[in-house]
Amino acid sequence: MMTSPLLQVEDLRVSFPGKGFRAKPVEVLHGVSLDVSPGETLGLVGESGSGKTTIGRAVLGLVSPSGGNIRFAGREIGHAGPKERRSLSKDIQVVFQDPYTSLNPSLTIGDILAEPLVVQGATAKDARMRVRTLLDQVGLPSDAVERLPREFSGGQRQRVAIARALAPEPRLIVCDEPVSALDLSTQARVMDLFIDIQRRTGVAYLFISHDLSVVRHISHRVAVLYRGDLVETGAAGAVTSTPKHPYTQRLLLAAPVADPVRQEQRRAERHRLVESQRQQAVQAGAA
Repeated sequence: MMTSPLLQVEDLRVSFPGKGFRAKPVEVLHGVSLDVSPGETLGLVGESGSGKTTIGRAVLGLVSPSGGNIRFAGREIGHAGPKERRSLSKDIQVVFQDPYTSLNPSLTIGDILAEPLVVQGATAKDARMRVRTLLDQVGLPSDAVERLPREFSGGQRQRVAIARALAPEPRLIVCDEPVSALDLSTQARVMDLFIDIQRRTGVAYLFISHDLSVVRHISHRVAVLYRGDLVETGAAGAVTSTPKHPYTQRLLLAAPVADPVRQEQRRAERHRLVESQRQQAVQAGAA
């Protein structure tokens, strides 16, 4: 029996105002369609400027679509108003890229984690109990409640941000480059934390990244975005090991590897691929 998608994005278009007087709007998403099932991780990957973060912001209600639909659990949310968005915050949360600027530096970790619970109507006692559970879930000590964000490392601060997103027990978390500001070893630990939390809670992730190796590690399926268009989608293993689209092939070759010799080979291979595709484009234009 097939499960209905939790999140459905259909023919999504987003335009931003053009620069200059009477400039026409610039469309940055050109009819993108994707979906995320309950308990699934969809990795959304593309270079800077591809439009991947704009999709996440549209799902969160931070930008307004100029066309298409966004449905959550069958409910149209693309143009939801402030009151409806507040009610959605229990089910849809976000973890941003920078684990420091996304946390209020003047609040203790306990206050940061309790705030969304109190907004949802929890008593002070219930909020304190839930905070202790959240800290345990993300592997932070119980005495963290009295400390400020600046007292933690980047990886620990991102764990706090994840705990805050988990506080209202959401069904979907939009993860916008959540490990790109961390060193490689910390990235691996935080990604393993995301996977462990999903196994225990069943939460779904829309996981946005520019790094194909990151989405390979965490995703069930991968969608590749190039200049506002979805160019390839499929099972994570297939898309990240034997991609079909030339752009995805370039992304794969751009992903760093630990072996310096292999890294140099990949760099040369990517250069040959880019040059070959450029020549094909020139020949097609001449024809």
